[in-house]
Amino acid sequence: MNKAIFLDRDGVINHDPGDYTKSLSEFTILPTVIQAMKQLHDAGFLLILITNQGGIAKGLYTHEDVAEIHDYLKDECKKAGFEITDIYYSPHHDNYGKSLTRKPGSLMIERACARYDIDPNRSVMVGDKQRDLDAAAKVGIQGVLIEVNGPLIDYVELLASR
Repeated sequence: MNKAIFLDRDGVINHDPGDYTKSLSEFTILPTVIQAMKQLHDAGFLLILITNQGGIAKGLYTHEDVAEIHDYLKDECKKAGFEITDIYYSPHHDNYGKSLTRKPGSLMIERACARYDIDPNRSVMVGDKQRDLDAAAKVGIQGVLIEVNGPLIDYVELLASR
């Protein structure tokens, strides 16, 4: 079985402005993220993003906008010599209908675990909100809560020791 680092996107991977990152022009990768992700990849972890994108349900941006952002992130990772295993996002918002994919629901994580044969006991979720950790806990995955827009590199040693 594989081990994985599940990562929230806004506030962990990119700067969270406090509302929604609606377009590539608003997407800024945090300074230590690429280096931290490469170190985790090199330590044998699959890297999987798990992100709520409720702005789609609200009509603030589109699936195409999200795909453009994710393609850019994947390209930046490839330039650094590693790949993100996969990206799961939930386009739903509670004000517009319930979905088990939206965190704190665990369906995105469950799908990733099934698809990539991931061992929950050897994996970790990194998030900047309690709902990120709650989603992972439902699948038996430990969570690490970091500050919004905090330096991911500060957690690499802790995460790699899993």
